[in-house]
Amino acid sequence: MPIKTKLDASTDELENAHQNNELELDLFLEAVFRKYGYDFRSYSRASLTRRIKTQIERLKLENMCQLIHLVLHDEKAFIEVFDHMTVNVTEMFRDPYFYKSFREVVAPQLRSYPSLKIWHAGCSTGQEVYSMCILLKETGLYDKAQIYATDIDPQVLEKAKKGIFSLEAAALYSRNYHDSGGLHTLSDYYTARYDNIIMDSSLKKNVIFADHDLATDQVFSEMQVIICRNVLIYFNHGLQDRVFRLFSNSLDYGGYLCLGSKESLRFSDCYKLYDTLNSKYKIYKKTHQHDLFSLQINR
Repeated sequence: MPIKTKLDASTDELENAHQNNELELDLFLEAVFRKYGYDFRSYSRASLTRRIKTQIERLKLENMCQLIHLVLHDEKAFIEVFDHMTVNVTEMFRDPYFYKSFREVVAPQLRSYPSLKIWHAGCSTGQEVYSMCILLKETGLYDKAQIYATDIDPQVLEKAKKGIFSLEAAALYSRNYHDSGGLHTLSDYYTARYDNIIMDSSLKKNVIFADHDLATDQVFSEMQVIICRNVLIYFNHGLQDRVFRLFSNSLDYGGYLCLGSKESLRFSDCYKLYDTLNSKYKIYKKTHQHDLFSLQINR
């Protein structure tokens, strides 16, 4: 019978610890789903683990089991933890050359539409929604557009509705706006007050802010444009595929799908439905019909 070395024992201990950590994470995510209905079970494990570990340290807990007990019995504590589990890194005209490409390639094609429905999925605190509204105004498309801005997190949606952002960030936003091909100055679209900028109310008159969970909810039908940028990088492959099916079922024939620069349709079954208009900034046009049965969305 082979004799276990200290190295073998150490490896076994590490493997057991890893398995226990994975099991605890599974139990936490299952508890959140069953108690509150938010499904993080198909999110990137590495990213979730980092964020949850930070919350355990912030709350001065000893382990995941204590966190599970806390969120099951204290809804206020869960809301705080939930807010840190969702990623809300955003800025106005983020990746400005995406907006420049949209302005030059997509906007001219949308002028022939009598009306437009645009879904901004995973809108976070709204900076990119207001960016698109400004672009639509400057290309003469805003008045015929209805924009649906959705996110899983009700707290960030409230911030998005208010349209109040840091004055400190305005310089970066202004540079991004200029690089995106903006026709004026960004300050034309906001009022500075104390340490904040307040976006002009005319930008949100055609915007509906609503809760929507890409992991569990169903389609928004008959959209001409879907924008979901820098959200799918936090999902595993199975959830990404579900979302691509959701988008493909929600998007009109001839409609446009816009993803983040690190995201791609290429490895999805839905890829064959689209032509790539800009491979760098991930702008796709739906040019083929699909068999709805083949694009069923898992709940």
